[in-house]
Amino acid sequence: MSVDTRPIAIMDSGIGGLSILREVRRQLPNEDIVYFADQGHVPYGPRSANEITEFLVGITRFFLEHHAKVIVIACNTASAAGLHRIRAAFPDIRFVGMEPAVKPAAQNTQKGKIGVIATKTTSQSALFASVVDRFASDVEVVTQVCPEFVTLVEAGEMEGSRVEQVAEQYLQPLKDAGIDQLVLGCTHFPFLIPVIERVLGPEVSIIDPSPAIARQVGRVINDMRNSDHHTGQAKYYTSGDPGKFLALARRLIDEPIDTSQVNAAHWDNGTVVTS
Repeated sequence: MSVDTRPIAIMDSGIGGLSILREVRRQLPNEDIVYFADQGHVPYGPRSANEITEFLVGITRFFLEHHAKVIVIACNTASAAGLHRIRAAFPDIRFVGMEPAVKPAAQNTQKGKIGVIATKTTSQSALFASVVDRFASDVEVVTQVCPEFVTLVEAGEMEGSRVEQVAEQYLQPLKDAGIDQLVLGCTHFPFLIPVIERVLGPEVSIIDPSPAIARQVGRVINDMRNSDHHTGQAKYYTSGDPGKFLALARRLIDEPIDTSQVNAAHWDNGTVVTS
């Protein structure tokens, strides 16, 4: 197998995709990564599928300028809105998308009731309906839209009384329904697991998709691996405030990040341009 030094590209509407990047770094430590946080457009949840797809086209072109060997759409909302379209638009590119981990939840439930927390776009998408139909037709699926979770994580609020209050509001209906499995249907949500666990209690298992997505990335690049002797490096771009991104990233991933790794980018007529 020849060595492929091209990077893995990961995108999200903001910092949520760092939950995927963190796991990719653990499982694939020899791979370089280019990460794009579209914080200039966050949140994606209220946006139309057409608008999100336009963002994906621009971000894909940006990643191709960086010679990405695979592109990870580390955003459930973007995957639900535009993954099938972006694959059709770039048929020669390998993509890994997100779908809510309903299958393991349905397999593991003892009560026949599972919960899914997601954004509005994800919960109303054809992709989500298909996943439920394929894997959870014989269990009760209770869905809760949690838009403020994304806002809180982007603001760096992952603990404290306000976060607890919002979590109680969102999760109480799921608790009342008697679920025993909770699917995290947004990559921002793993950063709130400690709060979610406190609200739901130990009888509810929380399913974080990050390890499974990282394994899928490993399968997709199986014939395109970097050298085992290479120590992977990560480079970050944001269409928001690089300083704020750096401060949050330092809290959320398990390795040092310096200012030289974080770069400003902006949108110009549908194109991502670095400053």
